[in-house]
Amino acid sequence: MFNKNSQFAFFGALLGGLSVCLGAFGAHALKQRLGPYELDIFHTATTYMMYQALFLLFLSTRKNSKIVKINGILGTIGTVIFSGSLITLSFTGIKVLGAITPIGGLCIILAWFIQAFHEYKHLSKIKEGR
Repeated sequence: MFNKNSQFAFFGALLGGLSVCLGAFGAHALKQRLGPYELDIFHTATTYMMYQALFLLFLSTRKNSKIVKINGILGTIGTVIFSGSLITLSFTGIKVLGAITPIGGLCIILAWFIQAFHEYKHLSKIKEGR
């Protein structure tokens, strides 16, 4: 169904749109329903969702490789866990959800740094004329 890295373009665009919708919802509809702490958690979730949407869109422009696929999967899963747990926490107040948030954050961090290393190696090859 998808070719090359277009699945990352799809998920990036989906997450980007979702983050804008949720952000607007949080800024307008949730002001009266959630306290400042919960709104801050919700805002963090939607902000990082947008960062990850942009990361996935970036990955969709890269040469198809195993590393890019791994990073796309890590970034997508990490976003679902990180942002999803924070959004759920902000609505429910279930503090135990905060325990899984770092797992999503770690996936996101790994995806960014692995991609940075991958890009560095690519730059090194260009400088060497390969």
